[in-house]
Amino acid sequence: MTSATALATGSTRDQILGVARKLIETRSYLGFSFQDVADAVGIRKASLYHHFPTKEALGVAVIRQATQFFKDWDAARAREPKDALESYFRMYRNTLRAGSGVCPAGALAPGWECINEDLRQAVQELRNTQVMWLTGVLGALAPAPSRGKGRSVASLAAYVFSVCQGALISSRMTGRVEDFDEAIAQLKSSLPG
Repeated sequence: MTSATALATGSTRDQILGVARKLIETRSYLGFSFQDVADAVGIRKASLYHHFPTKEALGVAVIRQATQFFKDWDAARAREPKDALESYFRMYRNTLRAGSGVCPAGALAPGWECINEDLRQAVQELRNTQVMWLTGVLGALAPAPSRGKGRSVASLAAYVFSVCQGALISSRMTGRVEDFDEAIAQLKSSLPG
């Protein structure tokens, strides 16, 4: 996408957020600079500070936007629990681009000690939002007596989230979406319902 095309597709703030998210998903949070964002959007670096006073503020906005996108994605669909879970896996595979990208929250984990508390909290909120959603879906798939194996639904939800994150990272390493699909197939075989 050229700078001119980028500028024609939304507000400057939205373009900055979109570019930053793509850079986080493909380079990691520590792998890009404000200058990279400015160049991709087609504005001066100094103009970024009008919208985001720091790189951390930009990162927080990207993660909060991702959290809101997830909430909107969930609210926009009326699904049976099994269909909802399948849709979640497809969202990871297709929207987060298994084989070529990673979740923006997951992309911040390697530099955890290098990011500020606000950014950490935003990442934790995105994780917690998904784990709570998964807890509801998985709880609806298996009635309490059949859950067994000493796992609570919340711990199972955290497990599903972790496997999805790991599968994205692994498939990014190989560049093969099939590696994501294989990990998710194994995950599905261990789930109730």
